[in-house]
Formats: sequence, C-alpha cells, structure tokens
Amino acid sequence: MLAHYYRELLRFLQGAVRDRDTAADLAQESYARVLAVQQSGETITEPRALLYRTARNLVIDQYRRSEVRGAYAAAEGDPSIDAADLASGPEALEPEVAAMSSQTVDALLTAIGELPLRCREAFILHKFDGLSQSEVARQMGISVTMVERHIKLGIQACRACQERMQGGTDFRPPAAQLRSGK
Repeated sequence: MLAHYYRELLRFLQGAVRDRDTAADLAQESYARVLAVQQSGETITEPRALLYRTARNLVIDQYRRSEVRGAYAAAEGDPSIDAADLASGPEALEPEVAAMSSQTVDALLTAIGELPLRCREAFILHKFDGLSQSEVARQMGISVTMVERHIKLGIQACRACQERMQGGTDFRPPAAQLRSGK
C-alpha cells in the first residue's frame, strides 16, 4: 500500500536535503520504520501521513547530526581549543550542565503551569502539540487573535522565567497582562 508513495516521497526529500543519495537513504529508512510499525500489529489509519512525518523527522535528525559534525570539525581546526576538550564529549553530558538543564526545564514547566487555564491550553497546543494558530483557535472555539495573545503571554512567561534563572529582572506576571488586555 505504501509503495505508490515512494516517488512522491523521494521528490519531497530531495527538495528538503538537496542531495539525491541522501534523499534515497532517508526514503528507505522512512519505509523501514513505517513497515516496522505495521508489522508490530499497530493499526495505521493514515499511512501516507505517518510516512511523511517519519521522513520529516529523519530530515531533522540528519540536519542536527550534520550541525554537530560541523561544529566538531570547526573546533578541531581551532588552535585555542585543547584536544582534551574535544575528547571529553558534549558539554550537555557534564553533570553540572545536566542538573542546570533539568532545573531550567522544571522552572519553565512551572511557569507554563501557572498560566491561566485557557492561555496554558493554547500555548501547549501550539508549542508542544504543533498545531497551527488557526487549528488551536478552531479546537478551542476562540479567535486566532486570542490564540496569538495567549501564545505571546506564554512566551513572555517562559522568557521571564529564564531571566529570573539567569539573575535578570522580574516583570509583571502574564496573568496580570491577560486581565489588562496588554
């Protein structure tokens, strides 16, 4: 059933990665993953959508890997960077960095949790569930303008949280902004 999407998917991937061989590899990997899901017995209601979502995720993963490789290669040519620093692995795996990252995530989740209910719902639907603003508006039964306002307040709450964590200044909570209409 998925076989007739191959050329279409290959064209999509060639446009995304600008390399025919890489696109073919990504298409093959996409098919392999979707077929593995099918063989696991899980029902796939939209095979084309799953195939494209899988391919899109693989393109993103490939881009991230190439960015990391590029940064590593650039660092190798920099005489100011010690060879021991290159061999030590990513900074994100250092215990202090991991702890600070965990604290930041917890603080951001708390800030999001403190948003007014409808504001939090719109923010989560857009930022975490990936819905467009119009899709959020339709699902929540509100205007796109109101969705934009909710998302803006969510972003401001996250920025304020990050500023507090970095020792910056505090500003008015988003709930007060929502009530005042600003």
